[in-house]
Amino acid sequence: MNSKIRYLAILAILPLLTVVLTSNYFEADAAKSQGNNAPGRVGANSYGSANSHIVCGDVLCKNYPGGHDGYVKDTREGSKSTPESETSQNMSESSQEESMPKMEKEMTNEKTMEHTAPGSVLKLSRANVPATIPLHIGWYDGKDVYYIITDSSEKNHAETITKSQGWKVELAPLLAKSPKDALSTSYMFTNGVQGKGIHGFQGEVFTSTPAQLDKYSALTAHVHVTWNENQIPSVLKSESEILQAEKDGKITLTPVEVVINMPQIMWPDGQMKVREDKNLTDETEYGGAQILDIDTDNMTVTFVAHRGWGGPDGKTIYYIVTDATPTGPADMMGVVYTTKNAKLIANAAAVDLFQFMNGIKGTGPLGFQPGISPAALGDANYSPMWRIYMIGWKDPSSAVLLETKGDIDYYKAQGLIDINIARPMNADHIVNCPFIDPFQ
Repeated sequence: MNSKIRYLAILAILPLLTVVLTSNYFEADAAKSQGNNAPGRVGANSYGSANSHIVCGDVLCKNYPGGHDGYVKDTREGSKSTPESETSQNMSESSQEESMPKMEKEMTNEKTMEHTAPGSVLKLSRANVPATIPLHIGWYDGKDVYYIITDSSEKNHAETITKSQGWKVELAPLLAKSPKDALSTSYMFTNGVQGKGIHGFQGEVFTSTPAQLDKYSALTAHVHVTWNENQIPSVLKSESEILQAEKDGKITLTPVEVVINMPQIMWPDGQMKVREDKNLTDETEYGGAQILDIDTDNMTVTFVAHRGWGGPDGKTIYYIVTDATPTGPADMMGVVYTTKNAKLIANAAAVDLFQFMNGIKGTGPLGFQPGISPAALGDANYSPMWRIYMIGWKDPSSAVLLETKGDIDYYKAQGLIDINIARPMNADHIVNCPFIDPFQ
């Protein structure tokens, strides 16, 4: 069964696993800044020891009493200092060595890499955390639309909206490369009736919602609406009203060279799914729904923020999920299905994101270790639009924790992993997953 078919099968039948992190978020990031002390590790940090990125049973080896040597000894003797999976308990040192590829055996003998027992679980702390984001209100065809703003291709708009909403909008220059047919359109008012729009006037007007499947995209091209002198401003709530006002000489329309990520949360006759279980823990399942609460009184929405790794040094990142294509993954994650996302499959506005289909169990969408992005917040190659690749270990029992694109490249070159673009339902797969700081 090839990896593409397996990915579809996994989406359909694999239980989604989430588990608890062992190392504190701030401690892990601080430790990563110490540098990489482990030979054979490319582009990753080792938390100060040669085997700290390896999992021993259900904890990182750096947290196992006696380190990896203590784990091997306990495994051989059949006694454990910390709980482990039954498979790990019954695995002898000799059977571990037999399951390892030649290259891994040599590296283990040199103490530069350690073997991971099958069934190991990566338990991360704060693997899923709540992220409360400001809601905005605008209109579509005269009716209310509630939405969030997460990313901008242009610095001035990012800074202006950040100041206005009191929550950081990330700069994502790559979004400017989006093809026009991948975008929807919204109208932004630069004067007129004061309100809570981006520029301090009335709210934005949208030309589509997720109900208009062939037209909607969370990525929006913008047209500035400016009331002409000697005109009496009024609130315009639809594109037809705006176009009529322009025809009557009341306003001037000016296209703006900016792309902004504005996922809609509620729209006429629809909204994103909300989790029934409001108790978010590190063991909360990945799929089902991505929102914990929508509060239109206080104008906030609370998402589940998922933990992963990003950037050349494997920083901790958090991200939310708002929309995806095709329908299978969108339904699995409980997000908006957006056909226009597929227009980005071969476009520079989308970046590669690597997820795992086997190996170390963890909090990734398919129940294995968290995903890896080549970029982190603030990097020039950051984009919220992900082109998904699936990583499969040829020998899952020899899987180790990967944290950077450098790690991926290294193990691919050694022939230990396969990497294939994800095509669930034999369709292009793009996910809108803005990176955020959930603790701001």
